[in-house]
Amino acid sequence: MGLLNVIRKLRLRQGLPIREIARRTGLSRNTIKKYLKGDMVEPQFATPERPSKLDPFAEKLAVWLKTNAGRPRKERQTLTRMHADLVVLGYTGSYNRVAAFTREWRADGQRDHQTTGRGTFVPLAFRAGEAFQFDWSEDFAVVGGERAKLQVAHIKLSHSRAFLLRAYSLQTHEMLFDAHWHAFRVFGGAPERGIYDSMRTAVDRVGRGKERQVNIRFLAMANHYVFEPEFCNPAAGWEKGQVEKNVRDTRHQMLQGMPSFPDLAAMNAWLEERCFELWRETAHGTLPGPSPMSGQRNGGP
Repeated sequence: MGLLNVIRKLRLRQGLPIREIARRTGLSRNTIKKYLKGDMVEPQFATPERPSKLDPFAEKLAVWLKTNAGRPRKERQTLTRMHADLVVLGYTGSYNRVAAFTREWRADGQRDHQTTGRGTFVPLAFRAGEAFQFDWSEDFAVVGGERAKLQVAHIKLSHSRAFLLRAYSLQTHEMLFDAHWHAFRVFGGAPERGIYDSMRTAVDRVGRGKERQVNIRFLAMANHYVFEPEFCNPAAGWEKGQVEKNVRDTRHQMLQGMPSFPDLAAMNAWLEERCFELWRETAHGTLPGPSPMSGQRNGGP
């Protein structure tokens, strides 16, 4: 989490005095006041940037390694073959860098296994206001008399299981930010953290393990709403399984058989009302973790 996000969380969510924030962060009180009052997105430090030629291909290589590890030993691809496949995709770096990345990836997996005993598990229970999950889906609808391919944003609260869908023509930053604004408007607030995959509008570079270079515009949004973004491992959709399931369920419950709409604004108004209806129909509290919802439209997260 960025330093500015830490400062804003301590001040705005926990209500700590500036003196205590200064003690915890090691910054001066004047510096903290400047960060809280200024328009900066994230404090900048003179840290040299040393990009690797493998960075644009890191997520793809991690997916290959994960798939390869699940194959029978005789059917596994060699690193030499993976390096050759990356070269075909445009990678101009050395084989040694691919091998080093693979060693780091395997070491991370071994540490995770040793920590958990049987791998990494995502808890089923969340505190109220603790987290939300976000994902995109691609669906079709008749808008303005024509069948259009749309990008649908899915935002789901991890505790109450309340959710919102918003349809857009593209997956740009503007559409992403608009979806969050409407979700927090409907939910009555922003939870403490958001769970995402490494989508291009949020992550500029995927490092090893959980290391991510977060997009500066996405970070500005997270700082504004004072929530901590978390990103799933490559090819690990179960880490945000609630919203992944929501994408499948709402495709049958809402998106298939929809009426036609004169424009996207009318469609999104219909989606919002339909979400409210499904909240009231959902039997919350029947699974471990969630508590019953009140059914109100603007309940908290």
